[in-house]
Amino acid sequence: ARGSPQQSPSILESKNSLDLMDILGNLSYDVTAYEDSNGTFPDYDAAPCHNEYCPLFQRVAPTFLAVTCAVATLGTGALLVALAKRPHAWGWPQSRALVAQLAVGMGLFTTLLPAVAVGIGQGWRLGTGLCSLTHLLWHWSLFAQGLLVASGSCSTAWCRWDPQSRRLTVAVWAGALLLATPVALASGTVASPVTSCVRRSVAILSPAYLLHLAFCLCLFLLLPAGLLVATLAVPRLRAGWQPGVGASWLFFGLWLPYGVGLGVDFLLRARLLQPSCGTFEHFDYVLGLGEGLGVLHCCLGPAALLAARLRC
Repeated sequence: ARGSPQQSPSILESKNSLDLMDILGNLSYDVTAYEDSNGTFPDYDAAPCHNEYCPLFQRVAPTFLAVTCAVATLGTGALLVALAKRPHAWGWPQSRALVAQLAVGMGLFTTLLPAVAVGIGQGWRLGTGLCSLTHLLWHWSLFAQGLLVASGSCSTAWCRWDPQSRRLTVAVWAGALLLATPVALASGTVASPVTSCVRRSVAILSPAYLLHLAFCLCLFLLLPAGLLVATLAVPRLRAGWQPGVGASWLFFGLWLPYGVGLGVDFLLRARLLQPSCGTFEHFDYVLGLGEGLGVLHCCLGPAALLAARLRC
């Protein structure tokens, strides 16, 4: 979407507004062109606020995703070979059943990167249905990995592959799919100026997006915070802290900044925080870097789990 110099920041509240990282155009906001809640004009710079992030994102993101995909494929492959060659070298908390499922989650995430990279660089040509499916699978893998890491951090259920662990596997993957469903309802395609597959093609206060946002904040912020408090408060959990737990917790560490960015993004778009010219010019860089850092989990995760096994 390309804004004219007379376009106000209220475009962020429009029915077809997009996530900052999803807009593939050059935005130009005149922050002096809108009134605040008291009917007065904010005293920003006289010149319009120019956002130059989106052209940079369109140039850099495909290459970044392609390189990440290649490295992640090699890392996940090496992890699967290690699981097959040394099945008895994995003990709790980095049990073979848990690590195998984490590898599946990272592999599913990785397989989606080429389609996303091509869609960003050349425009999304696969249709709205496949756009929604891509976001569904993307977040299904993320939610599954988060639930696996959480369950492996506070339970010994993964020590052996028995009926209990099999039931837990079904519960984790089914629950993750259920949690990822709202993003499929909130995502879609828009033309701006080329067809783009975006995570939010609905209003900021739509039920589907609010559910998706709530689930993301729970996964990226509340769940790791609760686990950390529980680990510090319960001696049994604290005593079980080993390199395998720290390696799997890399997932939460990499996605934490993006979770914070999503929360701030919602507050800005819902006008619960007062926007400024600097916010429009710089915040999308922060949000984009946060998501880029999180994407790295699919190539850093296998390396961390392999290194943890070698240390044990």
